[in-house]
Amino acid sequence: MMTDEPEEIRWAGKFITARTRGKWEYVTRARGIRAAVIVAIDDADHVLLVEQYRVPLQRLCLELPAGLIGDDDGGEGEDALDAAARELEEETGYRAARIESLGEFYSSPGMVSESFTLVRAHGLTKVGPGGGTEGENITVHRVARAHLPQFVEMARARGLGIDVRLLMLLAPHLLEGK
Repeated sequence: MMTDEPEEIRWAGKFITARTRGKWEYVTRARGIRAAVIVAIDDADHVLLVEQYRVPLQRLCLELPAGLIGDDDGGEGEDALDAAARELEEETGYRAARIESLGEFYSSPGMVSESFTLVRAHGLTKVGPGGGTEGENITVHRVARAHLPQFVEMARARGLGIDVRLLMLLAPHLLEGK
């Protein structure tokens, strides 16, 4: 059901815009910025995860590596796969021989219009320390997929927020029971 009510901008920042349309309040990414989220599993069946402080949660969060596409000035039109490769190396210190798109997804469609391109990184090679760009202070975790449920529970017990996108890796464990 489409609404033909006019959209109003309530507030606009460098990266997000708050909007209303009728009774709906929601947020969009400014300037057409999107995100790339990377599923990086090495040849030994370890998944790369990152831990970083997230201001909206006011705590550390355990996540898949990810980053914005075209967020730098002049970066409009950046290719999602190029951005994913760049972000993977910046955040984790790993380079992928090949990046494959798994499709476009929406984070929380009831309140944000943001989409992200989910990619799979193949042929990982450690080329640097990772940790992100200046000020990101990212901690990299290389976790055996078989131990991922326990690792996530330990992170939760330490008070970390758990990004919803980890559900795709945890689904078999959650659906089969503990």
